[in-house]
Amino acid sequence: MSDRERALACLSQIDPAGLSYDDWLRVGMALENAGCTASDWEQWSARDRERFHEGECFKKWKTFRGHTPPVTLGTLIEMVRLSGGQMPRDEENEWDFGDDEEGGAFGWDEPLLKKPKVKPIVDVNWVQNDELPPPAKDWAPGDLVRYLEAMFLSEDLVGYVAEAWFDERKQKWLPKKGVCDRTAAQLIEEIQECKGDLGSVLGDWNKEVGAWIRINPLDGKGVRDENVTSFRHALLEADEDELGKQLAIIRDLELPCSCIVHSGGKSIHALVRVEAKDQAEYRARVDYLYKLAAKNGLKVDSGNRNPSRLSRMPGVTRAGAPQYMISGKCGRTSWEDWVEWVEDAQDDLPNPEPLAPWILEPPPLADVLIEGLLRKGHKMLLTGPSKAGKSFDLIQLCIAIAEGLKWHEMQCAKGPVLYVNLELDRASCLHRFRDVYRAAGIEPKNVGLIDVWNLRGNSVPLDRLTPKLIRRAQKKGYLAIVIDPIYKVITGDENSAEQMAAFCNQFDRICLALGAATIYSHHHSKGDQGHKRAIDRGSGSGVFGRDPDAVLDLIELEVLKDRRHALENFVVCARLADELARRGLDLEKVDEESRHEHQAFLMAAQGAFQSIAADLADVVYEALKHAARLSGWRIEGTLREFPQLFPIKCWFNYPVHHPDPWGLLDDAKAAGEDPPWMANQKEKAEAKKERNDMEQEELEKAILEHGGAGSATVQEIAEALCVIDDTVRSRLKKNQKYGYKSGLVIEKSRRKDD
Repeated sequence: MSDRERALACLSQIDPAGLSYDDWLRVGMALENAGCTASDWEQWSARDRERFHEGECFKKWKTFRGHTPPVTLGTLIEMVRLSGGQMPRDEENEWDFGDDEEGGAFGWDEPLLKKPKVKPIVDVNWVQNDELPPPAKDWAPGDLVRYLEAMFLSEDLVGYVAEAWFDERKQKWLPKKGVCDRTAAQLIEEIQECKGDLGSVLGDWNKEVGAWIRINPLDGKGVRDENVTSFRHALLEADEDELGKQLAIIRDLELPCSCIVHSGGKSIHALVRVEAKDQAEYRARVDYLYKLAAKNGLKVDSGNRNPSRLSRMPGVTRAGAPQYMISGKCGRTSWEDWVEWVEDAQDDLPNPEPLAPWILEPPPLADVLIEGLLRKGHKMLLTGPSKAGKSFDLIQLCIAIAEGLKWHEMQCAKGPVLYVNLELDRASCLHRFRDVYRAAGIEPKNVGLIDVWNLRGNSVPLDRLTPKLIRRAQKKGYLAIVIDPIYKVITGDENSAEQMAAFCNQFDRICLALGAATIYSHHHSKGDQGHKRAIDRGSGSGVFGRDPDAVLDLIELEVLKDRRHALENFVVCARLADELARRGLDLEKVDEESRHEHQAFLMAAQGAFQSIAADLADVVYEALKHAARLSGWRIEGTLREFPQLFPIKCWFNYPVHHPDPWGLLDDAKAAGEDPPWMANQKEKAEAKKERNDMEQEELEKAILEHGGAGSATVQEIAEALCVIDDTVRSRLKKNQKYGYKSGLVIEKSRRKDD
């Protein structure tokens, strides 16, 4: 649904006849901003037959473009909400104007982190009408003095209106512009000295119509919003319920009022202290006030929002009825105090409960989802460096849950799972699932239990995504929701503990709403991570590692040269054995001892099966390339609900992680895991060993080139290697195969002391 479609849907819920002129203009500005046309505005405006003038919309429309600040679609949405309108659902954008009660839908434009949702505090079905107090004995003109003292500072210029004009088209009296020529102190002094003749101070007013007074001080240059000097009060008026009910709701809401005035008609005027520092804050606070009032049963007149608004002046009569003060200062002491009280009254927090009933027989724990690791309805984070295969590992987990298999040797409960793909294009993601099934050797018997939600290019911050996810998943019965990766939906600064705590609360919201485990991935911070604890390796705030019930961390291990050589042996020997078996050849024709060293295995196999010697060499070549691509990893866990997890060593064999059956990674370490001094020592020792191995290889080669043991002399070898004789003797002492005697190179088994 486009912005224009949303705007037109809003218009169907707004009655132009019930709007003030200012609000009518705001509707036009919002329509222009949403991409509507002047014809849309005019067609809607024509519903107000009394005030509609053909062509007026088109004249005003030309002045809207570039208006600062812009009036947006949110204004129309707020008008609909305040009027109690119901909007059609927009499946794509979650546009729902239903109740904000628990279990209800969330609005498409309602970020969860900005403010708590406005919920009812007053149950209007049980409101008991308050009895309206009668006017004070000195209400005329005493109430006007009390009003001025409550609403204004002594130096504030006060605007008021005593004159009215009759609108023939509407058939009603309306206030004129009025005056603003005296301070509150001057007016009070003149009223106190007028001996009851209020007309001598303000001018005579129409006794059938009454008089009005501005709710905020002005600058004396005009009576518009831009002339307001202090955004102190907002006018709250509702005129569709009994006055006693209006008063009861105002008091039950503990609104921070400077005074409450009887209009002399069918409404009560609550003058609420909003105490805003500027007009922008004033608008935000009035929006909050009106929204909460509407939620609690007051049918608020939204035309009273602006700060220069006129309210009924107490101390005068209107068609024989007194306009008087019902109450002076009442409710909470300040706006901040009231907002805090409102939010406390609306919280969804559970009450404390006694421990005694549960100490002997606690309630049952949530069922286990992953054996020894995670329960249903809990949270798990998988961290690791870029390109560690985190996504493949989570896909393996989804498959293990759907098929009821093990994941890293931990049994998973069987059931439906949702994989939320935020990073890959749709085709790549689906290919990965197929590839992992095949590489792991798993038959897709229950692949129907896996749902994939592809959101690359369509992802939104998690606070906006959460309600959409919940709505789509609440009837699916998922055991787990896997979100991969979270950097795509992070809201706020990932280094801010406060903002990330609020962000992580969305995972709790998913768990609570769906009863499913929420599993998500995150990347490492930059640099070597070996010196850090697994819980602290994730990028950003430490909240990431401390909020989940289980944290698994993937860290790459440094595979030393001898271990890499051993790995090559295992991989190549296994491939050669598989190749012989695939061809139906007898493995026993290769002696047992040769099968454990890949070069010996290849030579023996080529000798036994000469017709396929070249093919076997190709197998070895491909196996060596494959072994070179394998990377070693360690998975460490920090668990809240289970005993500490023993580190899991595995090889990433694209696209799956396999256990390390050979134990080659048992003592392998990650980069940065050793302290610098120890790492330097190891590096020097490895360099020394590599240099020694190279020297021994050169020595043996030179000996063979000079006739081998019994023929080659120490002097000949020294000349061939460009070293002195003593260096050759030193190297021969270290060599396991050769020695020397009387200047002649001999086999070590025959060597005697020189």
